[in-house]
Amino acid sequence: MIEKGRPAPDFTLTSDAGETVTLSQFRGSPVVLYFYPRDDTPGCTTQACGIRDSWDEFEKRGAVVLGVSPDSESSHVKFKQKFGLPFTLLADSDHATAEAYGVWVEKKNYGKTYMGVERSTFVIDGDGKLVKAMRKVKPDTHAADVLAVLPE
Repeated sequence: MIEKGRPAPDFTLTSDAGETVTLSQFRGSPVVLYFYPRDDTPGCTTQACGIRDSWDEFEKRGAVVLGVSPDSESSHVKFKQKFGLPFTLLADSDHATAEAYGVWVEKKNYGKTYMGVERSTFVIDGDGKLVKAMRKVKPDTHAADVLAVLPE
């Protein structure tokens, strides 16, 4: 588990645009790194659209928003287009980045146990250090909760 004030684990993932993205390329800007379970599902859509609807405020604060899930790049493209999402989605198909951030966890649903992404957000400063880890976030208040942490 990463701690506040410590460097956030760097990663290299493929974006919805087919580009290679690393966390370290965003040094100098705050980064909102949010992990979500699956494209185009009710909670994940609510969460993504909340950020979209508050996009002007995220931009005003200079924040880079990166959404990460185990879905493929092509799934991300469809999700992004369907809901007009203005931020980058990253494919973590082997869930290595989710594991590095401690959000690939055992989950239970309808009596079944399986491994999956715990909906979590990490706010990282321009130096690449963790400002805040937000675990088990609520999709409907996510954008406002993140904006409360980002400097104005």
